[in-house]
Amino acid sequence: MLASLAARWHRLTSPLLPDEGPRAAMLEQLVAAYQAPGRHYHTLTHIQALLEATDTAAIQLQDLVVVELAVWFHDAVYEPLRSDNEEKSAELAREFLVATSLSAARQDRVIFIIERTKDHTLPQPPDDADLLFFLDTDLSILGAPEARYQEYARQVRQEYRMVPGILYRRGRRKVLEKMLAAPALYRTADYHTRLEAAARHNLQQELREL
Repeated sequence: MLASLAARWHRLTSPLLPDEGPRAAMLEQLVAAYQAPGRHYHTLTHIQALLEATDTAAIQLQDLVVVELAVWFHDAVYEPLRSDNEEKSAELAREFLVATSLSAARQDRVIFIIERTKDHTLPQPPDDADLLFFLDTDLSILGAPEARYQEYARQVRQEYRMVPGILYRRGRRKVLEKMLAAPALYRTADYHTRLEAAARHNLQQELREL
């Protein structure tokens, strides 16, 4: 997987930054982040899954390059007990992108998409198709088959392993209840049709088990 992801990274970024040195250094930093020992769900496997989903939807996206860059950077900084992971991930993206030929407006789009992952339950621009696709893809695990969802829930618990059980359950309940209270988990017609019912079932089941 690592070799194919590296090849994909360079295909994406070489038109934007011909110098391979900074591209290779950024890739090394991203790989180290997603392979950090404390990561169990927010790993390169997650990135690969989102990239594959992006491939499937490529013809529908308005700016494929922007969406792919957002995929690569959106969980680059992930410390479970911090509240600014999205902002820090966006900052890292900006540090890399300012050296590329990507226009300032498109850089801003990458940053915007990353920062909107902070709270998937917030209202989103209804006509921003790329953003809505990205957010739905990022949450697609919620509508996975039950066994895979249970594995995901265990992986999240492992990422919060430093939190005592009683505190984790209290916090996780709040997260699940907030998502279940949202009018819709998925904003695009395709994801809503395919995954909404399964996602709500999975969330309710986890909530009952906490």
